[in-house]
Amino acid sequence: MRVSVQKARFDLGHEAQAFAADRTDMGAIVTFTGIVRDVAGGLAEMEIEHYPAMTQKAIEEIAQEAKDRWSLGDVLVIHRYGMLQAGEMIMMVATASRHRKDAFEAAEFLMDYLKSRAPFWKKETTETGSGWVAARDEDESALDRWAKSD
Repeated sequence: MRVSVQKARFDLGHEAQAFAADRTDMGAIVTFTGIVRDVAGGLAEMEIEHYPAMTQKAIEEIAQEAKDRWSLGDVLVIHRYGMLQAGEMIMMVATASRHRKDAFEAAEFLMDYLKSRAPFWKKETTETGSGWVAARDEDESALDRWAKSD
């Protein structure tokens, strides 16, 4: 399992290839890459802030939960911070499991968590000014399907 919270760009092809290398015990690998999007047009940049020790630990804990819950062979999460431009890769999730259902579900779980609960703060700067990105109801409700029933 590897979690990297980093400022530097990452090479999607290299990361996916390295994650998949020599996986004779896994039948499925799922990857997802998030990209900074310019929804309304005119996005100059997005600044992502975080508390390093808190962010790393929180993502490691949720990655371990995914690994245990879906019997994953491996997990990779890369999430960037700092100043990003529209079109830049912001994050990557990769999951490996014996069967595709587990790999897909675990990847979706991780993506939903990263979108709504990971301790990052996003500030968008446009031609008309800048402001912090507010949480969206649909992102929060996406987590409901992953709630554990006791």
